[in-house]
Amino acid sequence: MSFGRTSLGSGASGSRATGGGGQRPMSDINVTPLVDVMLVLLVIFIITAPLMASSIRLDLPRTDAGKTGDVPKSVSVAVDAKGQVFVNDQPVTEAELAARLTSAAAASRDTEVQLRADQTVPYGRIVALMGIANKAGLSRIGFVTEAPAPTR
Repeated sequence: MSFGRTSLGSGASGSRATGGGGQRPMSDINVTPLVDVMLVLLVIFIITAPLMASSIRLDLPRTDAGKTGDVPKSVSVAVDAKGQVFVNDQPVTEAELAARLTSAAAASRDTEVQLRADQTVPYGRIVALMGIANKAGLSRIGFVTEAPAPTR
């Protein structure tokens, strides 16, 4: 294979656009830069598409009713090892507990019941108290625990 001059006639090879070198011009397109640009655009599109879809502009109404600094109301319910129920550290019966939780639910549906129970209290007793709170209209129940002692 020879890439030298071809015999096309006199002076034909010297008038080419390649400067008279006699080589044929390259007719292939180099697609590497095109692929690079397309991959960069694809990455940009993948990153920005979710941001554009979730950027819904809303003009929300303003109110002072629910400031973020407001502390949610809560009722403390405790059960000791003997099974005695306390509401805000006062001993109550189950009927009194239901009445107090119903009045707390009437004041605010967002009231949270903070349930503290001794480890020895049976699971069924805790479930019964949760049922009383649910019947009263309070569905937010938080279980209060103690942090473990630091190990040294």
